[in-house]
Amino acid sequence: MKLLRHCLILLTICLPLFSGCASTPTADPSAQELYARGESSFTKSRYQEAIGYWKQVKEQFPEPELMAKAEIGIANAYFLDNEYIEAGAAYEDFRRLHPTHDLAQFALYRQALSSYNLITGIDTDQVPVKNALSLFETFVKQHPKSEYVPKVQEKIAECRGMLAQYEIYVGRFYYRTDAYQAAIGRLEGALTQFPDYTGHDETLYYLAKASLEAKQKDKAQTALSRLIREYPKSSYLGDARKLLADKL
Repeated sequence: MKLLRHCLILLTICLPLFSGCASTPTADPSAQELYARGESSFTKSRYQEAIGYWKQVKEQFPEPELMAKAEIGIANAYFLDNEYIEAGAAYEDFRRLHPTHDLAQFALYRQALSSYNLITGIDTDQVPVKNALSLFETFVKQHPKSEYVPKVQEKIAECRGMLAQYEIYVGRFYYRTDAYQAAIGRLEGALTQFPDYTGHDETLYYLAKASLEAKQKDKAQTALSRLIREYPKSSYLGDARKLLADKL
């Protein structure tokens, strides 16, 4: 009986202690702690993990600067993880939410690069090229003195060159399928829209050939003469001279 009484006494004493331990809640990490965890994951190239932490930061609505750091961090993580559609959207959101932030310029540059990195070739959908070109041109207008401008101007030239090549590609397709008037329209459009493109010897050559097929000899002669005059080292030079001699 004494042993039973001692056990009951001990149980009475311990129960509140156990109850207290069981009811003590585990504190949720603060926004600052979550941001730090995301930063640690980011430096280890665990980008999806970093995105997860930084999205939790946003859910807590911390002070504005920490929120902005989490948002640009998410965009950077998507970009470095080669998820360019998500990155472009995240950079655009950052610019919309923080138009006067010091990193808004960087966000626009990276948004343009995200579109640029979605380009797959001249024989596919040109929407990424057009989007990238528009964003790069916007960057130069908004930030003409930025350190990124030289790189942006290079990308602008590349994008314009790709759009010119696409027009030539379509023009050649029309020529091969005997749609000569459509070919002429596309090739003349390439010359007009992208006068700075350096590969217009090809444009002029196929413009001349399409014009000959369409019985427009004056237009063909003008195109061939310009090719010979402006592109003396062109691989099309011999064929151009032969066309002039044989057809005109």
